[in-house]
Amino acid sequence: MINAIFSQFVEASPITVMVRGIMERIFDPLTLDELFETHAVKQYTRELMFSNVVSLMSLVVSGIHPSVSAAYKALEKDLGVSRPALYGKLNGMELDISQGLVRYSASNLESLIDEFEVNQTQLLAGYEVKIADGNHLSGTEHRLKVLRNNLSKALPGKSIAVLDPQKMLVTDIFHGSDGHAQERTMLPELIETVQAQQVWIADRNFCTRKFLFGIVRRGSDFVIRQHKSLPVQEISALQEIGETKTGKVYEQQVQIRNADGLSLPLRRVLIELHKPTRHGDKVVAILTHLPRSDADAITITQLYLTRWNIEGMFQVITDTFNCELNTLGYPKAALFVFCMAVVAFNILSTVKAALKSVHGVGKVEA
Repeated sequence: MINAIFSQFVEASPITVMVRGIMERIFDPLTLDELFETHAVKQYTRELMFSNVVSLMSLVVSGIHPSVSAAYKALEKDLGVSRPALYGKLNGMELDISQGLVRYSASNLESLIDEFEVNQTQLLAGYEVKIADGNHLSGTEHRLKVLRNNLSKALPGKSIAVLDPQKMLVTDIFHGSDGHAQERTMLPELIETVQAQQVWIADRNFCTRKFLFGIVRRGSDFVIRQHKSLPVQEISALQEIGETKTGKVYEQQVQIRNADGLSLPLRRVLIELHKPTRHGDKVVAILTHLPRSDADAITITQLYLTRWNIEGMFQVITDTFNCELNTLGYPKAALFVFCMAVVAFNILSTVKAALKSVHGVGKVEA
């Protein structure tokens, strides 16, 4: 009888059933509470379980309730704790817990996406591609009134997200509770996660000597836009390679040196753009350590363009989910909400992968 009823739901609304099934898998209370115990250092469970916090915040992030306060009001009897206790839990949410939640969602969902066998062709044969980009959360209304309209007001925090563009999953996230800090302050932690045979794609804010040397030292590689402040020594003259839809492509050999005087030979690929960027740049310079036999200059330009996938991810969690709540001013709480939105994005990507396996990539993307 139960199977017959369930089958009717599958027939009538398969996407709804699929989303429900994925959410039950990711938001399993026992697993979430174990994750909390594994990553918590100072926080502990007294009355309010971490799984209950995640459940409540999923309703806020998805827009079912407009605020934490509204969600608490609707679930107060089930939670069994006071409003201050809930906010205390959120405001003290340790950054490692938020990071662990994102990592857990990605590792759990990538096996599902693999089963769908979508996008089997590698972006670059023999390499795992990762895209990194920074995001800062806007200032909130819980600030001194005199500073609320000031551009230099305190911000809730900053993050670096890591996207697997093949599966469209955010696999990792790194936090800084100082919203005015640059992404570079989080790069040492990111470097520790780099694995061999990866290609890291990023914008010029990630173009530092320590980061580039660190990636190569770990047996990995990069396609990163050159920052003007990075001292580069030219080894060969520019050579015209060809042309793409975005502009003419040139290449030359260069090298950089670290603080110890060690040199790192690189290829610099320049794109003379047909149309300037939104910042008015007419030429884009990309640095890479990839051998030409693995990726020619045209391939390098195409790889760099995949960076826009992570911009699209940020757009989705901003437009589709409530990744920033004006009523949460504490950095840890704001960053936790952002991570909840990232988890929601990962669930959405899994649903899309399932649909692509049935209806085709082009149709679903359109």
